[in-house]
Amino acid sequence: MPEPRIPVIFDTDIGGDIDDTWALAMLLKSPELDVKLVVSDTGDTDYRARILARFLDVTGRTDIPVGVGLPLGMPPERMRQAKWVEGYTLDAYPGTVFRDGVQAIIDTIMEAPEPITLICIGPVPNIRAALEREPAIAAKANFVGMHGSFRVHHTTNHHLDMADGQIPEWNVRCNVPAAQAVFRADWRSAVITPLDSCGMIVLDGERYQQLRRSEDTVVRAVMENYDVWSPWNETNDPDTHSSVLFDTVAVYLAFTRKGLMMETHPVSVDDEGYTQIDEAGCPIEIGMGWDDLAGYLDFLVQRLLEPAVAGE
Repeated sequence: MPEPRIPVIFDTDIGGDIDDTWALAMLLKSPELDVKLVVSDTGDTDYRARILARFLDVTGRTDIPVGVGLPLGMPPERMRQAKWVEGYTLDAYPGTVFRDGVQAIIDTIMEAPEPITLICIGPVPNIRAALEREPAIAAKANFVGMHGSFRVHHTTNHHLDMADGQIPEWNVRCNVPAAQAVFRADWRSAVITPLDSCGMIVLDGERYQQLRRSEDTVVRAVMENYDVWSPWNETNDPDTHSSVLFDTVAVYLAFTRKGLMMETHPVSVDDEGYTQIDEAGCPIEIGMGWDDLAGYLDFLVQRLLEPAVAGE
């Protein structure tokens, strides 16, 4: 008898860095996960929601509702996938669109018969707002995030360069008050992939070429977006390798810890955006590194090449 699928909400700042798009593809290819809602987070959330909607539309998953998160403004240079959604409006999406994505998060969690897993791969102003409107969501949800840096960090977005030491990681420092609120919440469980375990996730060589050659609808949608995005990062070459696919590890952590070196520590966020091991913080499970990085890279390619999960 198959394991029951894990109900999830996906909160993303898709449309800035391309790794969110790869994570969305992985989400749609993961039979362990039952996607109840996807929500755009941070900046021009209408732009981000249009990417979500068109991706779901072209991949046949319009059964998944799209939520529009809090609009907080966004510089035009960060709208790096705008060409892919040129002319596509949310009104064109055949599925459900919730203009108040924060309320959609609350309602989805509170009305669910079982705990929801929140996969958050960007700054978290939507989640902070949801907690302020309805604090009870924390007791009914598991939090999975791509946040922080503890012992090492990445130095580029295109190959395996890592350095010792912490940095204030983007998803945290972009909105420090939101991160502080979310890291203080009393979730049923909380797990994160910091840069220590996601800053080295790059596909190249034959692993990457298998995907580049693929005619799979979901993979083609990723590659179309990658080709549109790549001119914004001139060190990337979409013909030979991916950028760093940070956010895919958060999707992975929603259903397994295999191959990861996990530690649990009390964690807080300071005012400069550093994630700190702090006895006064809340306990969080942290992916601090890999026992089997090659195994994860092989898994990621295999997962993306598998048939997509059917919609309801």
